[in-house]
Amino acid sequence: MTPRIVTLPGDGVGPEVIAQAVAVLRAVTEQAGLSVEVEEHLIGGRAVDAGGVPLPETTRAACRDADAVLLGAVGGPRWDHLRGAQRCESGLLELRSLLKVFANLRPVRVHRRLADSTSLRSEVVRGVDLVIVRELTGGAYFGQPKHADRDRAVDTTVYTRTEVERVARVAFALASERRGQLVSVDKVNVLATSALWRETVDAVSTEFPDVVLEHALVDSFAMRLVQRPRGIDVVVTENLFGDILSDEAAVLAGSLGMLPSASIGEAGPGLYEPVHGSAPDIAGQNRANPYGAILSVALMLRHSLGRPDLGAAIEAAVDACIETGVLTRDLGGSARTSDTGAAVMSALSVRGGAAVGVPS
Repeated sequence: MTPRIVTLPGDGVGPEVIAQAVAVLRAVTEQAGLSVEVEEHLIGGRAVDAGGVPLPETTRAACRDADAVLLGAVGGPRWDHLRGAQRCESGLLELRSLLKVFANLRPVRVHRRLADSTSLRSEVVRGVDLVIVRELTGGAYFGQPKHADRDRAVDTTVYTRTEVERVARVAFALASERRGQLVSVDKVNVLATSALWRETVDAVSTEFPDVVLEHALVDSFAMRLVQRPRGIDVVVTENLFGDILSDEAAVLAGSLGMLPSASIGEAGPGLYEPVHGSAPDIAGQNRANPYGAILSVALMLRHSLGRPDLGAAIEAAVDACIETGVLTRDLGGSARTSDTGAAVMSALSVRGGAAVGVPS
């Protein structure tokens, strides 16, 4: 069966980086003798302009029927005046709910060439290889009730034991495949939801005796993340904390443009996207860093298409390009978006080929 990939380039630099990511996807599958079906749909501001909503029904239907969804970015100053269900970000939240993805995987690996490109000392970041697992469908993002008027605003943070259990199992399983260490981050000294979180993670830990579990408070862990990141393997945390910590982790890699992500659930298509936003200030200038989007394709091949070998081939090609100095402006270089994508395709090396199978 030919896998169906839906691409949602979105707004700002989204179309530019997704174009390069799709080109790399086609190149790696062609080298392996495989075929994929790729179709593009609207999301975010461009969707609002075209039909008044950030996630049109045609996009919803296509994503439901896909094997994987590749997203660029949504939003920008042009649509900042929108409120409620018309906000570009509302479309993204709705998409996550539609696809029933609840675990957001954000790997952070520092290439040795980039160890001197960060604002931290090179000896701090050299060798960093960690993954933040962010719970994606609970917490303040989705909690009800929400209320705001001129003088008062209310957001509600809600978690259920089931929500914590399922994301904890993803994180424990990932840690068991890596270095066997998991840090669960909460704010148990203040929040009732964190008390439930910690209790539930402790209970799930009995299913993974090979993984060493550690608990940490989010404020102290935020310092540890930039002071001693090399000792961190896998992190699991709630939605809001995960959003903040994973963006903070971008300083380790040198740029948000380097970071990919995968959002997965128990079944159905996964959602893959670079961590960076729409960067409207450089949109249309061929300056955006496409590595995060290209590495998101590698995650897609691993988690949704059952081809970790092709994912590894893309990651190796990206490493080779960075090693030879193919760096965009955010990394201190001058490579253009299109040049960077072309370099990755030139560096690709796939041995052999077999029919791609979409896991049942």
